[in-house]
Amino acid sequence: MSQFTRRHYLSTFVGGLLASTLPAMAATPKPKHVEIWKDPQCGCCQDWIEHMQGHGFTFQVHNIGNDAARARFGLPQELGSCHTALVEGYVIEGHVPAADVRQLLQQRPKALGLAVPGMPIGSPGMDGPAYQGRKDAYEVLLVSKNLMTAGVSTSVFSRYR
Repeated sequence: MSQFTRRHYLSTFVGGLLASTLPAMAATPKPKHVEIWKDPQCGCCQDWIEHMQGHGFTFQVHNIGNDAARARFGLPQELGSCHTALVEGYVIEGHVPAADVRQLLQQRPKALGLAVPGMPIGSPGMDGPAYQGRKDAYEVLLVSKNLMTAGVSTSVFSRYR
């Protein structure tokens, strides 16, 4: 094989490799770091973490419960769930689907964050075999600070039926 042919072959191979790899790398979202507060015994919280990790999120876990974190972030108890997380300055309360978190981070609204109050069956982390495929309807709420009342207001961010 001549030196020209070898160079041509190598440049074609490397060029093709880069051309096939770079679009896939560009399409993969950059991992987002999440800090979470949860009870150390909570299995559904761990299942939610695994759901999020499967969608490219990384975690720092605080197994100390979430009441103090929720209060520190200004999220009322009535919007509460079993875990409270923080990602890029947004509070994520409860079993919020990864797609909604990604959408929030893409849209960047002026908001406190997202909440799925309670623990609806069928939401991420509440969808294991123990629930036998049951899926309850639930809403993901966008939580905003209400300057008029010094509290929060909510609006529906997404619905799951």
